[in-house]
Amino acid sequence: MRRRGRGLGSAPPPPAGVAGSDPAEAASMAEAAPVAAFGASLWGRGSLAMGQDVGQGPLRCLGRELLGSVGRRLRRLRAHPAGLRTWLFLGGALGLCEAVGLDPSMGLVAAIAGGLPHSSPLPGAALALLLFTSGLWLLLGLILRLGLRLLLGGTGTAVGRAGDPPRLWMALVRMFVGRRPRLRSCQGVLPPLPLPPLPHTVHRAVSSLQALGPGGGRDQVPALAQSFLGGPGPQLQRWLRLRQWALPSYLGDLWDEQVHLGGRDPLPASGNYYLMDLPGPPPTPLQAARAANAVCALLSFRSRVSSGTLPAVLFRGSLPTCSAQYERLFNTTRVPGETCDRLQRGGGAGHVAALRGGRLFLVPVGRGLAPRALQRRFERVLRASGGGAGAGVMTSARRSAWAQVRAVLQSGGPSSAALRALEEAPFVVALDPPPGPPPNGHRDPPSDGDLDAEAKELLLGPCYNRWFDKSLTLIVFSTGRMGLNVEHSWGDPPVVGHLWEYTLATDLELGYEANGDCREGPEEEPGVPPPQHLQWNIPDECLPALGVALDTWQALEADLQVHVATFVPPPELPPPPDGLVQVALQLAVVRERGACLTYEAVPTWLFLEGRAEAARGCGRPLLELAAAMEQTNASRSLRRRLLQGALRDVLARMRAAAAGAGLDRHLHALAAVARQMRLHPPLLEEVLSQPWALAYSPAPRAEPPLLPRPLCPGGAGFAPPHPDAYGVSYAQGRGGSILFHVSCRASSPITVWGGGGGTP
Repeated sequence: MRRRGRGLGSAPPPPAGVAGSDPAEAASMAEAAPVAAFGASLWGRGSLAMGQDVGQGPLRCLGRELLGSVGRRLRRLRAHPAGLRTWLFLGGALGLCEAVGLDPSMGLVAAIAGGLPHSSPLPGAALALLLFTSGLWLLLGLILRLGLRLLLGGTGTAVGRAGDPPRLWMALVRMFVGRRPRLRSCQGVLPPLPLPPLPHTVHRAVSSLQALGPGGGRDQVPALAQSFLGGPGPQLQRWLRLRQWALPSYLGDLWDEQVHLGGRDPLPASGNYYLMDLPGPPPTPLQAARAANAVCALLSFRSRVSSGTLPAVLFRGSLPTCSAQYERLFNTTRVPGETCDRLQRGGGAGHVAALRGGRLFLVPVGRGLAPRALQRRFERVLRASGGGAGAGVMTSARRSAWAQVRAVLQSGGPSSAALRALEEAPFVVALDPPPGPPPNGHRDPPSDGDLDAEAKELLLGPCYNRWFDKSLTLIVFSTGRMGLNVEHSWGDPPVVGHLWEYTLATDLELGYEANGDCREGPEEEPGVPPPQHLQWNIPDECLPALGVALDTWQALEADLQVHVATFVPPPELPPPPDGLVQVALQLAVVRERGACLTYEAVPTWLFLEGRAEAARGCGRPLLELAAAMEQTNASRSLRRRLLQGALRDVLARMRAAAAGAGLDRHLHALAAVARQMRLHPPLLEEVLSQPWALAYSPAPRAEPPLLPRPLCPGGAGFAPPHPDAYGVSYAQGRGGSILFHVSCRASSPITVWGGGGGTP
């Protein structure tokens, strides 16, 4: 946003004694756009399709979701909290005791040996020891599972309280979790997402709208609330309680299908987001070398996820988090549908898909090529000529139009093979030219505007050289810099933040030669074929749709503005904490356009299959602070006291969201079930149709950081949730600096860029 005297920089420093950051904070960046589309198009209006669930009845939809969750339940049963190392340790310890004449089993091993048949292929004592060790290991796992279930049942209370969680409780959880748990070790013991009481949710919804002041139909909200509580509300709540009992999460597929996958708007403007490279000069100027190291890092992460050897993500070093989204990180494609999209998981393909100037290449990687051999393959892709733009432009079109074209392309021929190669690949690599004119040097931290062109191309790209349906698209520029474009429906940014920090750290560890080439591995590896150029055969009947898609993207590219600004605090002050940054952002938008709603998505990854909850603002404390900032006669002590109250209110909302006691997800679930029953509660329509003026989020980062000295990537960004709104993401940079990625629409009459006529 354009710097003004009463903008972001006008917030006072954090007052003493007030925490400025929340332990439950993490990013869930592009969540607001599909949520806004859902609220604005309830019961078949707007850009969200009615979907396949509407009118089918909640019981039928529950049965379908119950069948779909069987596989996930079985996978959780295989997750043993003790681990294979514990089994080996128990077996070794018992064998050593038997060798020195001790019997810690108190005669059980001898009793088992006496009951074994004489035809056993192993000696009776050895087989008995093996069976006893396995039984003891299973018993230990059962004890740990029950203990963790009891302890983690208090997660919502412990995280939602003011201040830090109880130390004794955290220590007990850490003891039961173990020293080095694996990714899926604790997946079977996580508590379900709590279902808030209906009167509490309705009361908070009414309060959030009353804070906006009278007008716009909000005067009738209290009466609508009473009618809802005395009418369909309790019935909808009972259905959600049944879902909570039958499914891993009462949200279940309601959230995925009706909010994310039900959206019909183009993905670059509604669901995708980007992550940026480290600021400063790239480690190599060679595009193929940088792509090779990054691909090796991504494939290494995928291998560790598949084998389960990736260390578990422990929140605050103790609390286990849900790992379900890691299963969909790779080989996942969002397949378009007429009314609702679906997520399609591919197999363990031995290739990656590369896009160069719109041409598609299949790059075999076998079981994992060395970086230097991969570099040579990407050099061949860069030297290839011929062909032309393919169907990638359609992934930036409206979903229903893309579904019709995809059905034609899938009917057979070269296009069908190209689609299959793309959708089976773990991710896509896009090799791009430089993103606009180069900045004046590679500065760290960057100056305002240095990264604008790069950020916009990471988000929108040249549409012919993207496949926005893919879960991950690695974008490597010819300057050697790179970034990531992420489709949002499969999972949330904390998982991608983990992956991205691993990728950047592995890239630095692999390193480069003095001439910029990859340092590791041979030039070629026998048995792995060269890259293959896949042809598109687009029928004439699809060409008008491609033209419309290109026009739509060009209009979006001209309208959507992205600006990366750097804030450097004074040297005598410490870096501002997250809580103060959030208050400053809310204060800026409130002072620009008055009382309005803001949106920050807080992950609920401490619960089984948790996605994200919204910390809805702005509250009365912040509105009082904004009024005091406008009053020239307001004392500094009054402003300080009001700032403390606004900070406490923001952090309380975030803690409630992280603890599963938020407001918006409960309302969305009630609305989704009401749509299934063809009910139209006016309260839900009024509350959920209110537009967001600002969606903000910290950039995703690993939790905990993977390196002793955490990396400081250049941040991340996403499109605004509404044509008249702002989308803001911020990241901590070097030297206490903060990088703000701000997006808005130039066509809006009220945003700073559009209505103000200046640079955001």
